[in-house]
Amino acid sequence: MAARLGLRGKSVGLLLLACLLALIPAGLIGWKAVVEVRDHFAGAYAEQYTLLQMQRVITPVSRELALSRRLADSIVTREWLRQPDDPERQERFLAEAEGFRQHFASRSYFIVEHASGDYYLGDGYGQNGAAPRYRLSPDEPEDAWYFDTMGSTSTYDINVSADQVLDRAMVWVNVKVMDNGTLLGLTGGGIDLQQFIRRFLGNTPAGMTPMLIDSRGTLQVHPDTARLALGSGRNPAEANDSPRIQALVAEADREPLRRAMQDAMRRPGTVVALEAELEGAPRLLSVGYLPELQWLLVTALDLQTAPLLERRWFWPMVVAFGLLLALLTASFAYTTHRLILTPLQRLKLSAQAIAGGHYQSRLPTERRDEIGELSRTFAHMARQVEGYTRNLESQVHQRTQALEEAHAQMVSAHRQLEASIQYASIIQQAILPDDALEQHLHHRYGVLWKPRDVVGGDFYVFRATERGYLLGIVDCAGHGVPGALMTMLARAIIDHALAREGADDPAALLGNIDRESRKLLPQDQLPASIATSMDMGLVWVDPTAGTLTYAGAKIDLHASDGEQLETLAGHRRALGHRRPARYENRVAPLRTGWTYTLCSDGFLDQAGGRDGFGFGNRRFRELLLAQAGRPLEEQMMAFEAALLAHQGDLPQRDDITLLAFRLEPGSADTSSPQPPEETGDAR
Repeated sequence: MAARLGLRGKSVGLLLLACLLALIPAGLIGWKAVVEVRDHFAGAYAEQYTLLQMQRVITPVSRELALSRRLADSIVTREWLRQPDDPERQERFLAEAEGFRQHFASRSYFIVEHASGDYYLGDGYGQNGAAPRYRLSPDEPEDAWYFDTMGSTSTYDINVSADQVLDRAMVWVNVKVMDNGTLLGLTGGGIDLQQFIRRFLGNTPAGMTPMLIDSRGTLQVHPDTARLALGSGRNPAEANDSPRIQALVAEADREPLRRAMQDAMRRPGTVVALEAELEGAPRLLSVGYLPELQWLLVTALDLQTAPLLERRWFWPMVVAFGLLLALLTASFAYTTHRLILTPLQRLKLSAQAIAGGHYQSRLPTERRDEIGELSRTFAHMARQVEGYTRNLESQVHQRTQALEEAHAQMVSAHRQLEASIQYASIIQQAILPDDALEQHLHHRYGVLWKPRDVVGGDFYVFRATERGYLLGIVDCAGHGVPGALMTMLARAIIDHALAREGADDPAALLGNIDRESRKLLPQDQLPASIATSMDMGLVWVDPTAGTLTYAGAKIDLHASDGEQLETLAGHRRALGHRRPARYENRVAPLRTGWTYTLCSDGFLDQAGGRDGFGFGNRRFRELLLAQAGRPLEEQMMAFEAALLAHQGDLPQRDDITLLAFRLEPGSADTSSPQPPEETGDAR
C-alpha cells in the first residue's frame, strides 16, 4: 500500500502528520506570542496612562503651588508679617490675599505669623483672615505639622490631611515666607481632596487602579478613601502607622517595588514598570515620580480584564483552521508535483546519462531552473569564498597589529595619567599640617581625611602662635583634580588672610577670604555651571584665657563630653556665594576633657543604609555623644567604621574631612612660645 502511494501520497501524508504534530506547540507558541503582544501593548498603554495621569495630577497642584509662592513672595505679605500689629499693613495684606483666595481651588487660604504662632484663615465666609483663628503651640501634637515644616530645609511641602477648620479632607500646599533668610511665617492654599480624587480618578479605565504615594510608600490618594494616610505629611511621627503600598503587595515583591520607586525618583519624568502581586492578584505596576509633590504615581493594571480569546470566536476559528489545512494540503500536493516530481523525473534522465558514461557534469548545471541556478551559484560561491578567505586573513592580521599598537598607546597614556594624579596627591598632602598638629597638640587631636578620588577638594589648616592656635577645615567646590586645584588656590588665599588679619579673629579671616576669592574668581566672568564656593570652619583656641572663638561658613563646631552635646553653628551661606554674607565670631569656654569636632558635609551626605539615604545629622550627633569620652585616635577609627558600615556597597559621594581636638585633664595645651606655623606642612 505504501509503495502504491508514491512520493506524492507520502509527502501529503507527512504534511498532514507534521501539521497535526506541530498543532500543539504551534498553538502554545501562538498563545504565548499573543500574550506577549498583549503584555507589550498593555505595558505601553499603562506607561502612557501613567504619564497622562502625572500631568493631570501635577497641573492643579502646580497651579496652587505657584499661587502660594506668589502670595508668600509678595512684599505686602512680608511687610505685614514683620509688623502684624500695624492695621494699615494688615488691611493691605487682606486686600491682596482676597485676590489670591478667589483663585485658589478651595477658595480659601491660610497664613501663620511665625513670631507669635497665630493662625489666620480666609475662606470668604465665616473667616476673612482679619483675626487669628487660634495660636499654634509646639506642645500641641496637632500643631506639630507646622513646626516640622518650619524646621525642614525645604521651602515648601504638600500633604493630605483632614482639616478640622474647613471640616473636609484637603491637599494642602504650604510655602515658607522668608525675608533675607529670616522665617516670617507660612502661607498657602489647598485643594479639596474629594475634588482632587475625582479629577485624578475620573474616567479610570476598567482594570486600572491609580494611586499616589509618598517616598515612604504611604498612600496619599487611593480609590478607597478609607486607606488614605490623612495627616502623614504633617505629622511624620504618625506616618509609620499610616497605610502603605508595601502592605498591599506580596512580601517577595516589596524589594523590587522599592528599587522601582528609587529608580523613578532618580529619573523624574520616566515610568518604571514591574510585575507584582497586589492584594493577592497579579498586576502590572507602573511607577512615576512627581518631584514638585515629592510623591510617586503608581498605576496597577489587571491584564485579565482583556481576555485573549472570546468564546464566540472559538468555533469559527476551528472551522477556519480546518479549511486552511485542506487548502494547504491541496496546494502542497500540486506544488510537489509541479516543482519537485517533474524535476526529479528529469534528474532521473540525467542520472541515466551519467550512468551511460557522460561525466562532464555531476550537477545539473545545464538546467535553467532553480536547481541548475543553485548548482552554478554554489560553484561560483565556493570560488569566491576561497578568495575572500585569503583576503580576510590578511586584513585580520593588519587589524590585529593596529589594535595592539592602539592598546599599547592607551596603556602608556593611562600610566602617565595615573602617575600625574599620584604626584598631585603628594603635592596636595604637602599642604596638610600633620607635622605642626603633632608638634603642638601631640595626641590631643584626630583627623579623618578621605578624598573621594586620589585627590580632592577638602583639606584642613593649623596655625600656632605665642597666644594660641587656629584650627579649621575647608571644603572647596568640586572633586578630583579640579577640587585639588581649588585647594591650592584656597590655601594661598588663607595664607594671605592670615598675614592680613592674624589668626585670632576667625570671622575677619572668613570675610577676607570671601573678598579675595571673589576677586580671583569673579562670578560674572565664569560659566554658570562652574561652582567656586567654599565651606569653611575656623576655631581660635586661647588656652591662657580658657576660651575658644569660632566662625563658620556652612560648617558647625560640635562639643561634647559624652553626656552633653553643644553646637556652635556657622553661617548658612558659603564663601564665594553669589550674595556676600557677614560672618560673626562665637566665643565659648574651653572645657577640659570635652571633644571639639569639625566635619565637612561629605560625611553627613554619604548615601547608604537600606534606602540609600544620607548618614544624617541625627546619627552623627549620636555618634559624637557615644565617642566623646574615648581617645581621639579611637574616635577617628569609630567614625570611619560607622561611615563604612552605613555606606555598604555604595560609592563614596563626596570628599570627607573630620577634625577633632580637646584639652586633656591635667595637661597644658600650649608649649613654650613657638614660631608661627604655616597652614600646611609636608606629611
